[in-house]
Order: sequence, then structure tokens, then C-alpha cells
Amino acid sequence: MENRSGLSPKGVAVLVKPYTVANKGGLIAIPASVRAQTDMVDNRVVVVEVGPEAWKDESAPRAVAGDHVLITKFAGFMIKPEDTLDGQAYRVVNDRDIFCGIPSREAA
Repeated sequence: MENRSGLSPKGVAVLVKPYTVANKGGLIAIPASVRAQTDMVDNRVVVVEVGPEAWKDESAPRAVAGDHVLITKFAGFMIKPEDTLDGQAYRVVNDRDIFCGIPSREAA
């Protein structure tokens, strides 16, 4: 996964991007503005870039760029779309906030 955000995580920081699970259709339409707000508190993210000090004390990294993972809810710092080069929302979390890999087939 290429990092087009213009952001570069330092130390143990990990840059992640929320993603939306494919909607299988339903009776209730969720407006884009509401979906954008809920995406930032969701704990399903894609790893965009890993800081140079992340998981230095572990035998292998927990995740690499492109991995779909679960993070601790409300972890990290939210970065608004207007603060990035590509106009997308991101989060920066600590390496320890990533705790589980998930199948990437859920991504939309």
C-alpha cells in the first residue's frame, strides 16, 4: 500500500486508515456524513505505514503496510481529511494498539 497522505509516522507510531465493510444492502440508508464520523471510531483499519521503532522488542512485526487489522477502540489521534495531501481521513496509533489481523475480503 502506497502512503499518499503526506504523513510519516515516527517512533512507535503506526499510520492507519479506516475502511468501510461492504454493505450487503438494507432498508436504511446511512448518509455519507454520518458514515465518515462512525468510521473514525470503528476499530477496523488498514495499515498504511509503520514507524521505524514499532515492535522493536518483538520477534516479528504485528502488521505491515496493507494489512487489515483491529485496533483498540478510540486509540490514537484522528487526522481530518483537510489535513492530508490526498484528502482522506487517517489515524495514528501506537504499535501496541494493534492486536488482531482480520481477513481483507471484508474491505469495500
